[in-house]
Parts: sequence; C-alpha cells; structure tokens
Amino acid sequence: MSLSLSEASDAELVVLAHGNQQAAFRELLARYREPVFRLVRANIGDADEALDLTQEAFIAAFAALNRYDPERSLLTWLKRIALNKCRDWARRRRVRSFFTRAAPLEDAYSVCDGSAPIDAQVANRKELGRTADAIAALPSRLREVLVLRTVEGLGQAEVAEILGVSQKTVETRLYRSRTRLREILGPE
Repeated sequence: MSLSLSEASDAELVVLAHGNQQAAFRELLARYREPVFRLVRANIGDADEALDLTQEAFIAAFAALNRYDPERSLLTWLKRIALNKCRDWARRRRVRSFFTRAAPLEDAYSVCDGSAPIDAQVANRKELGRTADAIAALPSRLREVLVLRTVEGLGQAEVAEILGVSQKTVETRLYRSRTRLREILGPE
C-alpha cells in the first residue's frame, strides 16, 4: 500500500522529484508556496514582484534539489533560497534606480510606483502602509531578521539557520531593527 503524496515526507517527495515525478514537484509547491511568498512579500513590499521572486525561488530550488540535505528542514532551505532571491532583486533594483535617475524627469513618473502594498483585510491601511515603508527602509540585515522573527513567527534558532548566523547575532539584529523601527516611526 503506497502513501499518497500529501502524506509523504519532504525527503520522500525530494527523492520522487529527483526522479522527475511532476506530482512530487506540485506537492512541494503546494506545501510551501504560501510561507515562501509571505516571506518574500514582507521583504520586498511588492506583491506582484513577490509572486515573480517566489516562482524564481522554487525554480532555483528544484534545480538544486541534489544539494538539499534531508537531515535539515526543507522549508528552512527554501526560505534561504528565497532570501537570496530578495537580495538579488534589491541589488538589481539599486542598479535600475541609478539609471532611472539619469533619465528625464517626465520618464521617471512611469517607472516609480510609490504606493505601498496593503492587505485588504486590515482596517488601518494608512498605519500599515507607514509601517511597511518603515520596515522597507531598514537595512536588509535588520529587515530580514525582523521579518523572519516577527512577521513569519520563526524561532531564533530557525532564523539563525536560514541566515547562516549565530543565535546571538539574530538577537542583536532583532534588537537593533526594533530600535531603528521605533526611531523611524516616532512616538505615534
């Protein structure tokens, strides 16, 4: 009697995916698409870009399945890949920003979209936008820790593993990110 794919462990699905079983890829995507998307969206602040980066992260992960260590959490591994995609995106964005500033001012209006992504269910849209902008203004090292611990609700050990740093570093960065966030947001 064989297990259905929804009952299979991550390691079993990875083995099946190695054998090019498309259903295994679909099951892994179904399991982890939402948490990876939330992480990416919280890091970059743009839902449309987050969809693209989530897709890129899964493509990269599926291409690198042979490097996955089944002794470790698959979700942690996927989140690390997703964070790397966010970092790449931020670097590309800085380069685009540099060249955008060199264009005539009237051309810049079509490039820049100043609106903050806001969840439809949140009552206080203005405050959420202000907070999202403040989080986006944090340096990536501080923003990543804050998003993983506070938004994603991960434990300190898991955040340390995803970022490849010590738990003490996570604690320090979290403290600094919260302090910086309070400075940016002010007394309101």
